[in-house]
Amino acid sequence: MSDTFRAAQARSDAIEEQMAKDPASLRMLTGDRPTGALHIGHYFGSIRNRVRLQDSGAEIWQLIADYQVITDREIAGDIAGNVRNLLVDNIAAGLDPDRATIFTHSSVPALNQLMLPFLSLVSVAELQRNPTVKDEAKTAGITTIGGLLLTYPVHQAADILFCKANVVPVGRDQLPHLEQTRVIARRFNDRYAQVFPEPGALLSEAPLILGTDGTKMSKSKGNVVELRMTADETAKKLKGAKTDSDRHITWDPDNRPEVANLLTLIGLCEGVDPAAVAEEIGDGGGGALKGRLTDAINTELAPLRARRAELLADPGYLDDVLRRGNDRANEVAEATLGEVRTAMGMVYA
Repeated sequence: MSDTFRAAQARSDAIEEQMAKDPASLRMLTGDRPTGALHIGHYFGSIRNRVRLQDSGAEIWQLIADYQVITDREIAGDIAGNVRNLLVDNIAAGLDPDRATIFTHSSVPALNQLMLPFLSLVSVAELQRNPTVKDEAKTAGITTIGGLLLTYPVHQAADILFCKANVVPVGRDQLPHLEQTRVIARRFNDRYAQVFPEPGALLSEAPLILGTDGTKMSKSKGNVVELRMTADETAKKLKGAKTDSDRHITWDPDNRPEVANLLTLIGLCEGVDPAAVAEEIGDGGGGALKGRLTDAINTELAPLRARRAELLADPGYLDDVLRRGNDRANEVAEATLGEVRTAMGMVYA
């Protein structure tokens, strides 16, 4: 475990304590890119923590990052349809539009204007070193990193800081982006005036969920179980999940990562110790492991899928949710941009 991760885990632990004692002091922002359907990696890595923060009494901001669709692809696809699907998935998972502000990038110009002063606070070398940017490029099959992908972490900093969020629920792979946000906030405050908090990560119980092929779960790889899949589609997908040649199921994350990943998912769904699940399955082998996981995932997602169908039948409600969220985001973004201009000495009348 690196020193950076240990520090992030310590901040996450402190956020857990703050959530229990003073949830109203927490302001969460997180976002999804509308490049396709959300999957169980998003659900266990972030969405459950979003709902937990909301239910604790924290202030919730949920971004649908439509501008970021074009960071690593030439063809944007059905952005409007994907925006609608992300909106539906988040509400179906438990986000309450009466308690959470859900909005889109492209509808909030003042948020995106923060990119300019923030870009002045980072070097090209820092951006080129960001491991998450490199991983995004590799996953997308890009050999030449474009300007928008290179500055992706700065855009994320603007997303987080425009509403002065102090907590971001993420998986381990997103920590480099969040660390860049912390650096930008610190440098702006040091150079101009104290405007922004340094947000911390609220890490999930499983900071990294593997896909069905044993590599990082990714929409572009097709190794995911989508939240919108039917029970039968989920069973078919998990039947092909990678395990290993040892029939006896044991809890050994270091030497049997694929098996441990499936056990972890069962543990997350059932609220049990993955090691205990391994002991129960034992000589049942990969078939029994995948069967139990299928039942666990389908049970966990059944209420979400039912709510999803209800939401899709009421497009007027979904339009109203986005309209209200975008109005609120614009109000806050304009106020923050005004503070930034004042701090920088750029108010002229």
